[in-house]
Amino acid sequence: MASKKTQKPEKINVNAEVQRLRAEGPRRLYLLYGPETYLSEFYLNKLKAVCLPDGEDSFSYRRMDGPELDLQQLSESIDAMPFMTERTFIELRDIDFGKVKQGDELLKLLKDIPDYCTVAFYTQEEQYVPDGRLKLVKGIKAIGTELVFTEQSQGELIRWIARRFEAVGKQVEMEAAQQIFFFSGGLMNNMIPEIEKIAGYAKGNRVTLSDVNAVGNRLPAAEVFDLTDYIGQKQYDRAMEVLHDLIAADSDGSDPIALLALLGTQMRRLYVARYAIDHQLGAKFVMDTCGIRYDFIARKLITAAHGFAPDQLRRAVELCAETDYQMKSSSTDDMELLKDLILHIATGEKRA
Repeated sequence: MASKKTQKPEKINVNAEVQRLRAEGPRRLYLLYGPETYLSEFYLNKLKAVCLPDGEDSFSYRRMDGPELDLQQLSESIDAMPFMTERTFIELRDIDFGKVKQGDELLKLLKDIPDYCTVAFYTQEEQYVPDGRLKLVKGIKAIGTELVFTEQSQGELIRWIARRFEAVGKQVEMEAAQQIFFFSGGLMNNMIPEIEKIAGYAKGNRVTLSDVNAVGNRLPAAEVFDLTDYIGQKQYDRAMEVLHDLIAADSDGSDPIALLALLGTQMRRLYVARYAIDHQLGAKFVMDTCGIRYDFIARKLITAAHGFAPDQLRRAVELCAETDYQMKSSSTDDMELLKDLILHIATGEKRA
């Protein structure tokens, strides 16, 4: 599914934004969203605390939940003077900008927010991410402050994971920390329960890679990585075990079309990694070509690609495309097509 945004959002430094907030004070209008919901919630709470240092009350704090927006209620909330505090804070959650009927009136209202009021549009839900092509969203960005909370850098995540373990008296090895955010997709909200579980499991005060592998929960993308690793190592029975585990999993990843999409992405990445090996291009080429944020993942791909011949990976990419077409156009069971695909990738053969 294509992203709504035509440009990749600029990565923000959350700590710097919080320092700016404390030094300069709150602004009148914010647009807060992004996949890293741990950080967006963190910033929202800091913003709320600066606006309402004595905490929430029914006079100074208003929250309106979408997807619809009551313009009259918003107007009355903006006009309401603060009582026993210096500011008012209005939190608008999960507004569907595409369905706002009075966009021009809303923009006019937001352009005239008084100095004592802060309005924040906030969402953690993908379906309510502001579509930058909409006139209303363009207008809000022009007059307000947009903060997009994206995945953090490898170094920042490693340091954050280390601090979480240190808080419970544990030290974490580098490989173990990398494996945690590889399993969790690089998002902090996914990692928090994993860190707590792994810390409870690890014996002594040091968390190792084996601890993570023993109890860490893998997202489907990480499981597919394991699956293709086993194919490259000629461990076909293990590869099929992983596939059966994915099929049996009670998650969105058990959908065969979703699994095929993950597998197709992985085979394309392995093909790029194999090309990088053959032309001595290195991990940075793999990262740039595949849009990978973390160099250790690119290195894992290069290591895995050594188990495949270039022609085998080229055929695998073709087979994934053929299987996608068959799933969408034939009556053959999708899971059977997926199993058949794995067998043909393993042998490097095309379908008859």
